[in-house]
Amino acid sequence: MSKRAPFLSGSAFAALALSACSPVYPDAQSASTEPVAAVDELEVAAIGTLFADYDAAQLAESPLGKAYRGIRDEDYGKWGDYSDAADVKQHELVQNTAQRMRDTYDIAELSDEDALSYRLFNAQAERSASLFPFRQYGYIFDQMNGSQSRLPAFLINIHRVSSVADASAYVSRIEGMGEVLDTLAADSKARADAGVMPPDWVYPYVIKDIENLLSADSPNPILVDFGEKLDRLEMTIDQGGDLRGAAQLAWVNSARPAFERLLAEMKRQQAIAPTDDGVWRFPKGEAYYKALLANYTTTDLTADEIHNIGLREVDRIHGEMRAIMKTVGFEGTLQEFFEHTRTGDQFFYTTREEYLADAQTKLDAMEVKLPEFFATLPKDPMIIKPVEAFREQSAGKAFYQSPAPDGSRPGTYYVNLYNLRDMSKNELEALAYHEGLPGHHLQRSIQTALGDVPAFRRFGGVTAYSEGWGLYTEELGKDMGFYQDPYSDFGRLGMELWRACRLVVDTGIHDKRWSRERAIQYLTDNTPNPEGDIRKAIERYVVYPGQATAYMIGKLKIMELRGRAQTELGDKFDIRGFHDVILKNGPVPLSIMEENVEAWISSQS
Repeated sequence: MSKRAPFLSGSAFAALALSACSPVYPDAQSASTEPVAAVDELEVAAIGTLFADYDAAQLAESPLGKAYRGIRDEDYGKWGDYSDAADVKQHELVQNTAQRMRDTYDIAELSDEDALSYRLFNAQAERSASLFPFRQYGYIFDQMNGSQSRLPAFLINIHRVSSVADASAYVSRIEGMGEVLDTLAADSKARADAGVMPPDWVYPYVIKDIENLLSADSPNPILVDFGEKLDRLEMTIDQGGDLRGAAQLAWVNSARPAFERLLAEMKRQQAIAPTDDGVWRFPKGEAYYKALLANYTTTDLTADEIHNIGLREVDRIHGEMRAIMKTVGFEGTLQEFFEHTRTGDQFFYTTREEYLADAQTKLDAMEVKLPEFFATLPKDPMIIKPVEAFREQSAGKAFYQSPAPDGSRPGTYYVNLYNLRDMSKNELEALAYHEGLPGHHLQRSIQTALGDVPAFRRFGGVTAYSEGWGLYTEELGKDMGFYQDPYSDFGRLGMELWRACRLVVDTGIHDKRWSRERAIQYLTDNTPNPEGDIRKAIERYVVYPGQATAYMIGKLKIMELRGRAQTELGDKFDIRGFHDVILKNGPVPLSIMEENVEAWISSQS
């Protein structure tokens, strides 16, 4: 799973909903090749200015958005506005820009490239508007995207320090964290009092994250990170001492008291939290979930249709797994084989170092093979990094952070090694290919380097596209000659099975009113994953409704289109060309992906 933006709660909800559903449309290569007239060039510049103005206005309200892009200016020490008024302002910026675009430009008179951007922004604004009425439904504090851990993680992973000024900005952000936390805690309280709050089992995770930051028994991870960054600077002893002292005071006087107040509020909410898990329990919960499914999958599939696709795919993958059972000579049922791979010591690492080393070896081998299957390659470096100790108990098993566009931050593949019994050797290859190469890192690096296109295209996203691509690359690894160990290929199928089961359990929880326990039992019966992995996954789907359905829906569409292209083109089919069509337009909704591939097939025939 990938992570593109800092938070999925509070005032960031509307902005993140927007970036999560940004569609992209075909470029000039898949449309007319007629020369562009001089008047069109003037129009291109004008609409480009509109998008540039929008981007500048959005960044002016988002110091964190600037930091993710590597921009360090006068806002580098700020957090931004987390109030509902800021949500409304962001919503109005998007809608007003879209309306101005419609009133000013005739799409038929634009160049193909700018017609693409017009269609993209228009659809983006419409999808954002569909989610805006539900902006108060996101969980501000949870174990998956909660601000109690994302704020510190931002400082540690994104706030870079290469000068004394950057260090001073870090101190300012520690100090400003108090106001942000108080604003978010008040918002969370209001939502909880209105009946919008996570189920009761979520709160121990949130409380544990906060207590880890407040603990006197271990060093504070924020101050430790700040000290390590200072150690890499050239400065006088007095400067270093002053900065360390200022950071300590900022923590003691602002951030720590706010975390203590937040802890009290989380304990208050825990006492009144519901036991039901799905968002069906919210006012207009059915409409909310329908909007989320449309947003994440970029389709009009209903919850029932998605549920049934999941059941169908589970049956198919179970059949392929039984074939591997025969290959390895296992005698017994599929469920017994699941238990064998779930509990056998030979399927797990005993040290973090072994896991990280093997993952790096697989990625190195994949990197050598990439040119045979890809004409366009990533230019950014990538590192593997364990999830930080303060949040590893609550964080997901793996995720990816995009590189900074200025090259100041590499792409980062995070693996959660808190419990090595949750990280099977069998799944290591597929997980590394999905999060790293040729998955998220390759796709995100290419997208960020798209060139002279509006920023919302370079930095936006479509979940069904990006996560569908990640899942597609897991199977692509087999086509490329990897998964030589049949147990590793079983792990690949296990990962695909996992995403098929997500279609069943996500809709089960949020539409069919399944309990967390019923969903856990479904995964236990139908997947080889260990108990801890299963529990954490279901808990993720509870607090992140709809998102998990995008993976398999997106992957199935890419596989369908590749199969269509292979059938229609025969010997003319070029896998490198196919991948360029998918990647070089950037993130697109699935219907536009289909248009792109069909146009490419016609051009190759």
